[in-house]
This record gives sequence, structure tokens and C-alpha cells, in this order.
Amino acid sequence: SVSYKHTAMTSAEDRTKPNILITGTPGVGKTATAIILAEKLNLHHANIGSIIQENKCHLEYDSTLDTQVLDEDKLLDILEKDFDDDMFSGGIIADYHACELFPERWFDLVICLRVETHVLYDRLVSRGYNEAKKNQNMECEIMRVVIDEAKQSYPEEIVQELRNNTIDEMDQNISRIEMWCKQWIEEHS
Repeated sequence: SVSYKHTAMTSAEDRTKPNILITGTPGVGKTATAIILAEKLNLHHANIGSIIQENKCHLEYDSTLDTQVLDEDKLLDILEKDFDDDMFSGGIIADYHACELFPERWFDLVICLRVETHVLYDRLVSRGYNEAKKNQNMECEIMRVVIDEAKQSYPEEIVQELRNNTIDEMDQNISRIEMWCKQWIEEHS
């Protein structure tokens, strides 16, 4: 994937390529989908989790969930600085398990990937998540936390919920997003 540094987040009117956020519970296939789409569409992949790690955007460690607690202000300061660099006119595909922290103006499309709970459970087990972390992520998926946050945080017309249980579904999702992206570019050129 392309380094996130030095990409720009311009206003929707100024962008020549759309900015896309792929979100969903951990284990739904966000990063895999984003990497493939970035390559196919010549977009810049921003793996928000990697940006957080590289820039140490942590407040503290939560030993119960075996995770770092995010410093949202530090992360947003870093992203805003990079977004204002104006090297590109859009064309960023970001992936992260939360979406409500990002400004609405940053994205033209928000994709929330969903999977069936038995698929998610197997994926979380394969990642070696502890019981508390598995349970929290399973509950988030069952309770539709991420899709509900997306619908509350962004205009309804830009939020799409897509199933991502299998490779075939991922391929269909990628094709659908590719078509949407091409249409967006035509409408904004």
C-alpha cells in the first residue's frame, strides 16, 4: 500500500477522485478490501490502524481487551495535517473499525462491511483475540454498532452496508465500489 503521508483531503467540490471509508467490526475484511480497491482504482490506501501505531496515537493500554486506547485528538491532528498538504485531489481509501470520529466532509462514500457471526467468530479466533476482545467484537457486530454509527455520522445517501462473508462476496463488493467510483469521477469531471 502507498504511504499515507502527504496525501490531501480537499473539499468534495475540489476532488477529482472520491475519498472512501471502509469500516466495520474487526475481522470483516476492511483492510483486504481497501488494499485491493486502492490497487484497482489507483487510490491511496490509508490504513488508519497503521497510522495510529506509527504515530503512537495511544492514551493507555487496556489489558482486559488487550488493546491500546486511541488518542482521537492526536490522530485527527495528524490526519488533518496530511489532508491539508494538497498533493492529491482526493483519491484516498481509508479503513478503520470506527467511523464516527472522522469529519463528515472527508468522505464521499462510507462502506460498512458486515459478516455473519459464525464467520466473524472464526476470524477473531484465527487472530488470537482473547475472550473479552472476541466477545466485545461479536457483540458490536450483533448489535449493529458500526453501521448505526455510520448512519448517524454521515449522510444516509453515502453510507452502504455490504455483506463480506466469502471471497465471492468480497469480489462483488469490490466490483460494486469500482462501478460507483467510476460513476463518481464521471459526474465530478
